[in-house]
Amino acid sequence: MSSPSKTSNRRALNPGRSSMSKHGRILVAMSGGIDSSLAAVMLHEEGYEVIGMTMKTWDYASSGGTKKETGCCSLDSINDARNIAVSLGFPHYILDIRNEFGDYVIDHFTGEYLEGRTPNPCVLCNTHIKWDALLRRADRLDCEFIATGHYANIRNENGGPSHGRYVISKGVDNLKDQSYVLWGVSQESLSRTKLPLGHLRKSEIREMAKERGFIELVTKSESYEICFVPDNDYRGFLKRRVPGLEQEVAGGNFILEGSGKVVGKHEGYPFYTIGQRKGLGIALGYPVFVTEIRKDTNEVVLGVDKDLFRDGMIVSRLNLQKYDRIAGPLETVTKVRYKDPGTPATIHQAGDKIQVLFHDGVSAIAPGQAAVFYEGDDVVGGGWIMKSFRRSDVQSAISTDGEAQLATA
Repeated sequence: MSSPSKTSNRRALNPGRSSMSKHGRILVAMSGGIDSSLAAVMLHEEGYEVIGMTMKTWDYASSGGTKKETGCCSLDSINDARNIAVSLGFPHYILDIRNEFGDYVIDHFTGEYLEGRTPNPCVLCNTHIKWDALLRRADRLDCEFIATGHYANIRNENGGPSHGRYVISKGVDNLKDQSYVLWGVSQESLSRTKLPLGHLRKSEIREMAKERGFIELVTKSESYEICFVPDNDYRGFLKRRVPGLEQEVAGGNFILEGSGKVVGKHEGYPFYTIGQRKGLGIALGYPVFVTEIRKDTNEVVLGVDKDLFRDGMIVSRLNLQKYDRIAGPLETVTKVRYKDPGTPATIHQAGDKIQVLFHDGVSAIAPGQAAVFYEGDDVVGGGWIMKSFRRSDVQSAISTDGEAQLATA
């Protein structure tokens, strides 16, 4: 952890409660973008003793990408975060978590594709790396709370069946709401987290930045790429990450949904995702999509648009927020990807799994992605999609011993 000066470093590592602080000390994750920067500004203005921290998660040079370094790990972003801190007079640190990030997030990302699934590294990083890393440093810096620039809200439920639980709910800006990516944050972590932007819209944040003279933040472009795949070429990343992969998996069969007819050869099952249409390298005279990936046989199943729809799925590795357990069938709106508006569904918890029965079909459910369950604006919880199914093809039931059962019709 680097520091702006030896003096401030000693003060931070041996802190006493600041007599100048109205609300105490808070550690703010600052990526250098407008959202996290304004979160720090707002908390500073509210009277918190703010300490800024920018996390270095990935060394761009080692990724093999071809474009200029951008995003939250770039030197420009680190400098932008530090400049905000300096302008407001609070300390800023750089936290190097490349080793823990690489071991967990990147290995998981690679492993999921090799298993024929489609990973979501940003959710994994948020919930298993960044929060834990921030809280560990918050303890060292004597910070009671941490804060981020996510567009979501947190509250503590003090009554009813949710007594004492911390609940994430949607931000008021529907276009920027980020509650989906926070389903995995633990109760302990939520109890120490502030999300100052949840009640604001992006347009209001831009206006606040202008009023305070941070014009560069308003005009700064935002990156939506995976930080360690900055050119969005995940195929190239996998090939560089796993030597010999290309040769090992090339030459599998494209087969048709239903009939199983072989219609061509593909480059290898890890290089395709559910719902993919472009880049298949095959022409059948009509639009086709990837509907299933079969790792064990290296087959990629193709179908027409209607073949993508499923009305059931099994979700595992759960983290529940609003309730500690789902006692019976619960009506929710369930999202299967970040920009998914959600679909009404009945969910049943069975041990460490949840069975989701959608009221209508959902297109392109990809194993490996996160499923998040909402009750109104509240996040009930979430987990990772194991498999999807059509209820017309599969009889689905929850047995009396609480285990999820799937049997062919």
